[in-house]
Amino acid sequence: MISTTSPRALDAVAIVESIADLVCENYVFPDAARQLADLLRRRSAEGSYRAVSAEELAEAVTADLRSVNGDLHLALKYHAVPVPAEQGAAALDAMRREFDASLCGVPRVELLDGGVAVLEIAPKVFPLDWAAQPLTAALSLVAPARALILDLRRNTGGDPDTVAFICGYLLDGRTHLNTMVSRQGKVAEQSWTPPFVPGARFGGSKPLSVLTSGNTFSAAEELAYDLQQLGRAEIVGEATRGGAHPREGWTVHPHLELSVPVARAVNPVSGTNWEGTGVQPDVLCDAEAALDRALRLTVARLT
Repeated sequence: MISTTSPRALDAVAIVESIADLVCENYVFPDAARQLADLLRRRSAEGSYRAVSAEELAEAVTADLRSVNGDLHLALKYHAVPVPAEQGAAALDAMRREFDASLCGVPRVELLDGGVAVLEIAPKVFPLDWAAQPLTAALSLVAPARALILDLRRNTGGDPDTVAFICGYLLDGRTHLNTMVSRQGKVAEQSWTPPFVPGARFGGSKPLSVLTSGNTFSAAEELAYDLQQLGRAEIVGEATRGGAHPREGWTVHPHLELSVPVARAVNPVSGTNWEGTGVQPDVLCDAEAALDRALRLTVARLT
């Protein structure tokens, strides 16, 4: 671990070597992991990462990490504010600042024409121990609406446990949503809606639309994809960004966090996921027009 907090005082060779080790040991696809580790070491030996700042190193290493299979969860992330050393702490630290600045991840709850409610969840699907209370309040508030539009256009990911919690309000009965498979090919975890949710459910029968954009990513994509595959929601907007692999984070320098996918998602309906392809809308339109389009379609259904 590098001790300095200066963004320019860093041993790029040592940092890249630690990154290569972590990728090789943890990336969900072992063959690609070895290929990436070899690539990073070769590029380092060639001097490709010398005389750069922490921010520039993050950009260069991220480009190389994604050069083999385009996995958008593979990244070396630069943090302007020094981050904790504990595994996973860097992402949580940054996420907490977003949570506090976004009305706890529920920036919009509104009733539109025809009894159609809009609920925006952004900028993240925050960890459940933070988000359960505000989400319960928001989801209970929209429960009596005739129809619901769930806006994920500005959501860039987060916690799959929170995805299951949200789906518990939008589906009837306990439902299998997703399976995580480890790098050894074994089932690591299954995701199901909870048997009980606090507050009132919107339920599984009233019209539900989900708005997406090209920025919708990761856990937000899972929320849209799960509801689409179950036939529960109509997706309106743009194809999403295409990141399906759950990741872990390691601090490799006070300003640098390595993100490595450690499992892959398998949907029980499709048998696959949205990695690389994104969630494909049922109604394709520009993200800016998605709310108006969904509202028109929903009101027409209700009349």
